[in-house]
Amino acid sequence: MREVFQQELADVQDRLVEIAGLVEQAITQATTAFNSSDVSLAESVIAEDRRIDELAASLDELAIDILARQQPVARDLRIVVSALRISASLERMGDLAEHIAQLARTRFPEKVVPKDLRPTFKELGRLDVLIAGKLTRLLDTESAELAEEIRDDDDLVDDLHLSVFDKVLGETWKGGASDIVDSTLASRYHERFADHAVSIAKKVQYLQTGDWVVATH
Repeated sequence: MREVFQQELADVQDRLVEIAGLVEQAITQATTAFNSSDVSLAESVIAEDRRIDELAASLDELAIDILARQQPVARDLRIVVSALRISASLERMGDLAEHIAQLARTRFPEKVVPKDLRPTFKELGRLDVLIAGKLTRLLDTESAELAEEIRDDDDLVDDLHLSVFDKVLGETWKGGASDIVDSTLASRYHERFADHAVSIAKKVQYLQTGDWVVATH
């Protein structure tokens, strides 16, 4: 029975890695669609989000079943409970990638943001893709170094997010009301995507130590 239980826990981890890989693919395609006004790619991201939702729901069912049947304790219990929370964050990250793609589709054939903000959003997209890749590897390896790197990368995303607000609210801003709405929404989606990755990184660190990690920066 113990061997079966350990296999179930390994299955939980494998499923998390699979979902994270799909989220990484989604944000990669979504940011590409956003920055290049690729409507077909945007529609692909929107359509594929259902797959992430389905896998997350299936993982939740497995985790709840394990809790009911195995009544795990100590680290095993932390693994199952953390998996439920991580699954929820991954599902939300998929939704945020979908939201970014939806903006690209809505504004097609135009670009979503004004020309002077495009370099900022290219960098936001690059960082989100980088973070998503690190997150997939983190869930596979539980590397403490990767967890810290994700938190550092999130700081860069936060700085860029604030710079977008400074720009659209500044006296030199020449865009219209719709530009403000699109830019602030898009920036918020990018920022929240990275925030969820940090939340997952903290949960992975919790799995390793049993202590909740408090941010130091």
